[in-house]
Amino acid sequence: MSTAELSPPDTSTPELKVVQDATCTFCGCVCDDIDLTVDLGTNHITEAKRACVLGKAWFFNHHIEDRPEATIEGQPASYEEAIERAADILLNANYPVTYGLSDTTSEAQRVAVAISDWIGGNVDTTTSVCHGPSGMAFQSVGEVTCSLGEIKNRADFLIFWGGNPAESHPRHFTKYSLMPKGEFVPRGRKDRYAVLIDVRKTKSAKAADLFLQVKPRSDFELAWTLRALAKGIDVDPSVEEKTGIPLDTLREMMDRMKAAKFGAILFGMGLTMTRGKHLNSEAVLALARDMNRYGNRWVAKPMRGHGNVTGADNVVSWSTGYPFGVNLGRGYPRFNPGEFTTTDLLARGEADAALIIASDPMSNFSQPAREHLANIPVVCLDPKLSETAKIATVAFTTATYGINTPGTVYRMDDVPIPLRPAFESQYKSDYEILKAIEQRIRQRQLNGV
Repeated sequence: MSTAELSPPDTSTPELKVVQDATCTFCGCVCDDIDLTVDLGTNHITEAKRACVLGKAWFFNHHIEDRPEATIEGQPASYEEAIERAADILLNANYPVTYGLSDTTSEAQRVAVAISDWIGGNVDTTTSVCHGPSGMAFQSVGEVTCSLGEIKNRADFLIFWGGNPAESHPRHFTKYSLMPKGEFVPRGRKDRYAVLIDVRKTKSAKAADLFLQVKPRSDFELAWTLRALAKGIDVDPSVEEKTGIPLDTLREMMDRMKAAKFGAILFGMGLTMTRGKHLNSEAVLALARDMNRYGNRWVAKPMRGHGNVTGADNVVSWSTGYPFGVNLGRGYPRFNPGEFTTTDLLARGEADAALIIASDPMSNFSQPAREHLANIPVVCLDPKLSETAKIATVAFTTATYGINTPGTVYRMDDVPIPLRPAFESQYKSDYEILKAIEQRIRQRQLNGV
């Protein structure tokens, strides 16, 4: 008799859990049709149906790190000790700044704004270093907007400007804009005309009907040329040399735009972070407004990056009236990008304490800003041991939103989406920690301590 015959068969199978219609919080598409398979024995996601390559990386690479629940000056501490020390830091600061918020729930964002208000500090989001110029433009010229569902069902003309959705938002083409069949575009891609405007030929160019390679730092001139053509104004031929695009090409494109039934301009950071910044966004938003005079419908939307950065804009806006870079030191909100935005505050050495939530400024801010941040008391909430968590005076290890904790996030078109977590974490959520800090701050303020 062989050894195999003597050994009992292995009947153990992993205990699996399927979470239907889970929400991916990696990018601003916030796809909410993902079916997750979870191995409950290892707390590991083994399958993510319908997720894109970025979403699969987000789910499959997620693991709960074995770290202390909190640290104070690098040493393990209890939540209670860390919350007390965090309250000390924020209450004793003359100019505290709250920053981040783009990778957490809207419920946590709301508490973060409240903390900033109680302590008379500054509240800022990662919008200030990405689509901040667009936020400024919305206040200047407004926004002709719609949902991604309307684009899917109606848009027959799409302009992707200063972005590369094929790599940054892989499902945008297939789920929301270019490829899907819609109510009024029943043949999907065949019923749509797509234009890509960028300074270089990216992977997205292959999906477009027309690729316009604009010269670097000339988006403003191109947008105003299109505005002039939309209004029938003669354009100086010198714009060809400036933008690198023939006027005949732009005239033909404008004729198509006027004939479209529903057009959408979807613009990325390639537009907002080049010369002109908010003036570029204003020009594109105004172009969409101009196009609505021809009996058709045109909209303009920014392509947002982080999972809930749109939620951060919404929460801060309906709490203070402004989307980012808000100072609450006088008891009422003041908005002034450049003065109250975090990277500028730190670079000038003005802030004397920081509450960093779901962000890592030590990895992407300017050198002067990072040097100052490393020299002031910092309270950091992050699931990972980020560069900011490493220098933080108080660092909380948090559960990952969307995977471990429920809540609400906003899609890039300002539509709120509920989260369906896959499995629990032993760590507390951003909301729970921020709520505890807020309660402790209020107790001490009311008691005069």
